[in-house]
This record gives sequence, C-alpha cells and structure tokens, in this order.
Amino acid sequence: MGAMCAGLAAALTGCGEDPDAGTNGVGKLAAPAIAAKARTAAEGASAVHLTGKLVSRGHTYKLDMRLKKNGGTGEVASETSTFQLLRIGADLYLKADAAFWSHDTPKGQKDGKDGGSAADKLDAKYVKVPAGDPSYKELSGFTDKAVLLDGVLGLHGKLSRGDHGTVGGTRTIRVSGGGGNGGSLDVSLQGTPYPLRLQRAGGAGEVQLAEWDKDFALAAPAKDQMVDYGQKIPHGN
Repeated sequence: MGAMCAGLAAALTGCGEDPDAGTNGVGKLAAPAIAAKARTAAEGASAVHLTGKLVSRGHTYKLDMRLKKNGGTGEVASETSTFQLLRIGADLYLKADAAFWSHDTPKGQKDGKDGGSAADKLDAKYVKVPAGDPSYKELSGFTDKAVLLDGVLGLHGKLSRGDHGTVGGTRTIRVSGGGGNGGSLDVSLQGTPYPLRLQRAGGAGEVQLAEWDKDFALAAPAKDQMVDYGQKIPHGN
C-alpha cells in the first residue's frame, strides 16, 4: 500500500482522500446526471465565452465568440477566410476585409462613383445581413447561445464517468460517451457545474467554455462603420 501511494503522489489526490471533498458534489453523481446538470447550468447561464475549433460538413472553423441570450459577438475563421459577427436581437452584422468580399466582384469592376471596387468599399465595414438572405440562418447560429451550445454539448453513446482533473485551474469531473469515442465533457466541481471543455466525437473539434454569467456590452455599429444592402448582400468566401 505504501508503494502504491508513493506511485500516485503526483495524482490529484492521495490514498484515502475524497476527490470530491470541498466540491459541489457533482462528481459523486452518475454520468447521465452529471451531463444533465451541466446542460441545465449552461442553458440557465446569462453569458459565456466560447473558444476553440469545430469541424462541420468537412470544414474546420476556429471560434472566439461571446454569447448571451439576446445576441453575441466575436470572430470566426475558416480555411479560406476570417470574419467578425455581431448580433443584437434579430439584427445581424458581418465584418470582413476586402479579400473576403472580392470573391464575388469581377476583377477590375468599379462601382461607378469614384473608381473604387465594391470589395474595397466593404473592407472592415459592418454589413447588415437581412433576415431573408440565405446566409442569415447559418451565420446567426454562430452568435446564438442556445443553438451553438446545443450543437457542441451533445455526447454520443452510453455515458460513463471519467477522471477528476482541472481546466484552467478549476477542478473538474469528466463524462465520456461511448467509451470516449462519443466525445467527452469536463464539468466544473467548483460552484455551479458549468461545462468547461468539450472534446467532440470523431475528432470533430474541441472547445473551451469560460466566463460563464459574465456580462458584456453589445452595441450596434456606428453609421459610418456600417453598410446596409437591403434585402441581399454580396456573398464572400
């Protein structure tokens, strides 16, 4: 026994110690109950900061989004482009550089006013995305707390409890689906049992979830920083 304890000295807890001592008690629950509490906590939170990578439909997206119930803001990067999103209620804005917008501007085309290309005029400007535009639903999903969390928090297969650990200095308990093949979720053992890290099934990305319930400001772009194309916007990369 002495040799065993010595070998485990670098572990989170030593022999005879309760790994859940001083925690919120979630680590003592069955795996389905831990996952349910994490989802309930996430759904009830007023705000969250989500960062990481997601793989969807063969594309990899790098996200850095701050989300709350009435909107969100942040940056999305794909293999070919990077753009910023801002949503306040139903109003969605997209900001990108000229290279993003030049995809749909024929080479050399001018706008007929002062000789500048349409893409140049959109460079670093917020473009209001109309609700009827085909891209509205997909883009707004990146700024919708409920939609985005529902898409990333799912585990597949039979749930099982994993190891105790830490994420960003916070003690956690891991829940895995399908023996780890269905993804894994690290849930906070301190305070509210928020999900702090998710590794998606099939190598479909990993995201960190932080700053739960930390509010942030959302403000519409200034008029000189915004372009409103009405019912249709030019589509970038």
